[in-house]
Amino acid sequence: MSAEAIIRISGLSKDYQTAAGPVPALENISLAISPGEFVAVMGPSGSGKSTFMNLIGCLDVPSGGAYFLNGTDVRTLDKDQLARLRNSVIGFVFQGFNLLPRASLIDNVGLPLVYAGVGKSERIRRAREMLDKVGLGKYGASLPSRISGGQQQRVAIARALINRPRLVLADEPTGNLDTKTSQEIMNLLTALNRDEGITVVLVTHEADIATYANRLVRFVDGHLAHDGAVDHELHGAHV
Repeated sequence: MSAEAIIRISGLSKDYQTAAGPVPALENISLAISPGEFVAVMGPSGSGKSTFMNLIGCLDVPSGGAYFLNGTDVRTLDKDQLARLRNSVIGFVFQGFNLLPRASLIDNVGLPLVYAGVGKSERIRRAREMLDKVGLGKYGASLPSRISGGQQQRVAIARALINRPRLVLADEPTGNLDTKTSQEIMNLLTALNRDEGITVVLVTHEADIATYANRLVRFVDGHLAHDGAVDHELHGAHV
C-alpha cells in the first residue's frame, strides 16, 4: 500500500449488534486510495458500501482493523480530534442536498466555516468564490427553494469544497436528478478531480455514473469483490 495514500485501510471490519448477536457489515477490507484518484463504489443493497463510506468519512468507528486518513491513524483520536480531522480533510456531498431551507445560498455554503471559527466577512468572501466555481455566483442571496434540484446539488458541492478538502465523499449525488442534470454534476466533479487534484470517492448504483471514475470498488455481502479498473460491462454506459 502506498505510504502517501490519502485513505489506507487494513483488515477493516464492522459488526452491528442485534438481539441475535453481532452481524457483520464489512469483513477484512484492505485497500489504499491515492491523492487525485476518482473512485466509484458500487454493490447491491446491503453489500456494505454505505458502511464503508461512513467509516472512511469518520462518521462511524470500525469494529476491527486500521484506518489511516491523510496519514493519521484515526484510532488514536478522540471525538473532538476526529471532528477536526474530518472537517479539514473531507467534504461531503449527499443525495438529499441537506441545505438549510431558510438560509441563503451564501450562508448554506459558508456553514462549515462557522464550525471552523472563520469570521463572517471571510465566510462570505469564500462562499461567493465557491458559488462562482460551480456557476452560481449570481444566486448567492437566493433561498434553496428558488433554484432547481441540479443547482441545489451544485450548492452542496460548493459547501463541500469550502474548507478546501483534499477528499470529497459523494453518496449517490445524482440519485435525485434527471439524466441531463446528473451529467452536469458528474462533469463538475470530474473537473474538480482533474483540474484541482481533489480525490473523489463516489457511491452509486448507476453504471453510467460509475464510468466517470477511473477505478471501481465493488462490495458484495460485506466483502471486497472487485478493486481495479471500471468493469468492461460498464463502459459505453455514457457517451
